[in-house]
This record gives sequence, C-alpha cells and structure tokens, in this order.
Amino acid sequence: MSAIYKRELRSLFSGMIAPIFLSVLLLFCGIYTVSGNIANGDARFERVVPTVAYILLIIVPILTMQSFAAEKSEKTDQALYSLPLSTSSVVLGKYLAMVSVLGCASLAMCLVPPVLSMYGHVYFPTSYAAIFAFFILGCALIAIGMFISSLTESQVISAVISIGVFLLLSLISYISSLIPSSAVASFVIILALAALIAIIVAIMTKNGVAATLVGVALGAAAIVVYFVNSSLYEKLVPELLTKIGVFDKMSNFFYGIFDLKALLFYLSVIFIFVFLTSLAFDKKRWN
Repeated sequence: MSAIYKRELRSLFSGMIAPIFLSVLLLFCGIYTVSGNIANGDARFERVVPTVAYILLIIVPILTMQSFAAEKSEKTDQALYSLPLSTSSVVLGKYLAMVSVLGCASLAMCLVPPVLSMYGHVYFPTSYAAIFAFFILGCALIAIGMFISSLTESQVISAVISIGVFLLLSLISYISSLIPSSAVASFVIILALAALIAIIVAIMTKNGVAATLVGVALGAAAIVVYFVNSSLYEKLVPELLTKIGVFDKMSNFFYGIFDLKALLFYLSVIFIFVFLTSLAFDKKRWN
C-alpha cells in the first residue's frame, strides 16, 4: 500500500491537481477570512469554516476525478491489476494520498486562529473543532468522489457526476422539506431507489441478470411492506434524507460540541464508499 500511496502522492503534486486544489481552497479561505473576520472585527473562525466547506463541492471532484478514471482512459490500470497487491491496498493507497492533500490544506487552515487572535479573542477549541469537521467532511466527499471515478473512464464525467451528487447532498434538507409526508409518496420514491440501485449494480457487475434480480427483490420487498403496513412509509423518505445530509452533520462542531454520532456517520460513509470502490476495482480486475 505504501508504494501506491507514494506513487499517487507524487503524481498529485508533480502535476497540477494538488497545486490547483490547495490554491483554490486556501484562496477562498483567505477571502472569507478577510471579509468575514478581519473586516468585521470578528475573530471567530468557526463562522467562516462552514462557508469554506462548500468550496469542497467543486474542488474535491477535481481531486478525485483522476483517481481511477484517468487510469482507465490512459490504460495504465492494467499495471495496477498486475501488481502483487490486494485490491484494498491499491484503493486505500489512492484514497490516503488524496486525503493527505486535504490534510495539507487543513493544516494550513490551523494557522488562521492564531493570526485572528491578534484581532480579538479566539476560542481555540471551537475553531479547531470546526477545522476537524471540515477535514472529516472532506474525507467523506473524497471517498464518494473516488467511487464515482471508479465507475467511468472519463474524468470529465466523473467530475460532473461528483459535483451533481455533492450539490444534492448539500441541499438534502431543503429537498426533504419539499417531499410530501404521505405514505404513497415515500413508497413511490423507494421503488425509484430500488431501480437506481439495480442500475448501479448493473454498472458495477456488468451482469444484467443479477441487477434485475436485485431490483425485483427490493421492489417486491417494498410492495409487501406497503400492503402489510403502509403507515411505515409515512414521512419515511423525508426523515431518511435528513439523516444522510453530510453537510448538516457538521453544525455541532461549529459550536464546540464534539458530536460522536456525526463522527461515526462520516466514518461509516468513508468505509462504505471505499469498500464499494474496492468492489468496483476488483470486478474490473478479474474481468
């Protein structure tokens, strides 16, 4: 894994990906710090970090789009498949390299609170809790973006889909408020999700029969539950959406509260999408 990690980290910094990522992120961090803190005489950096976090919507796809899509398009993925390394080692090496780039930006942000202390009182635990939330959010988004990159050979398509997914995740609370709380509405959406999962299975496995069986099984289960006890579907989808909003989970950290549930949520997202990436890579490896 260390060989893959060093290779990826060298590639990120020798090319334009890591410099662009760090430059854009730190540029906007500086702009928001000057306009939000220094110009207003407010030394609370935790008020700026949430705004900076939304920049991840655009720049994380730039970081992740090349992770697997570039390997496929340039046909260098064949070299990865031939390495005497496990699938998880290759995926983790790539993932940790991208996380290291994010870590560099987060460490640079850690220098801001001491500077702001020159302009007023800074409560350092809250400021650094906000930076930690920013970092763990970025780690989760990188895992999602890496998985999307593993599904396509086009870096552009990977970036566009990742931006779209991240945008939806950032608007999840607003979207949930628009969904009717009726059982019928949730039932229809669950059936649509079953179809979407079947499509994802088809893309990952290249097996139409398996994907159809998965879709039919999930759809049948949803139908049975609906006719047995339709009340279970009332407010189901809106409540589920509010629970998977990755951006909403940061809020407690910005008030200096260490939210263990939020941390476990982010770690779960990271584990799930790193695991899914390993499955996608392993399937391509044996094909």
